[in-house]
Amino acid sequence: MQNMARDDPLPIYKNIKINFLKEVLKMDEFINILNFVGYLSTFIVIIAFITGIVLWFKGILPVLFRLGKGLAKRKIAIFAKSDNLTSLKSLLLDSKLFSEKNIVKITSNDDFGKAEESTLFLIFWHDWGEKDIDEILNKKTDKTALVIYAPQDKGIIPKDSFKKINLKRNVSVTNLRGRLLSDVIMSLITTSYENK
Repeated sequence: MQNMARDDPLPIYKNIKINFLKEVLKMDEFINILNFVGYLSTFIVIIAFITGIVLWFKGILPVLFRLGKGLAKRKIAIFAKSDNLTSLKSLLLDSKLFSEKNIVKITSNDDFGKAEESTLFLIFWHDWGEKDIDEILNKKTDKTALVIYAPQDKGIIPKDSFKKINLKRNVSVTNLRGRLLSDVIMSLITTSYENK
């Protein structure tokens, strides 16, 4: 009987079965760890996505809304004469961002009343310059943006006038045509709006 017990293959199978179960348990632990890491990374991605959406709605969407409102509804008064008026108007219209109905032409002091509804004054410095800047600055409110185009090839703005201009809010001075359009758009975004 003892010889039979030694030759019985069952104890070997029991050892193999026990070892196999130990390996399966180790694999289950490894799978549990991978599941935990997967859930954690999914949670992080979802939180990052939600945060991105919230930040987009709080940061970018209001700027786009203000820009759209500014381009669609706000009036731009161009203070310029003859060819300079035509040039500045075509610069704005050629960009396809502005409508002709939103552009008000101011060619003389008698036209200043037409600028009251405008929320942005665009001045060609050398047409209006020092002699009329005080009157224009008096018409300008804090809610009205002022962009002055003063190409250097026609002369620079004198220091006294520059000091007066610098005392007002929402004022930009530019010497380059490419920069001019950028300043107009930024002024439309940054100046305040009244709800009508």
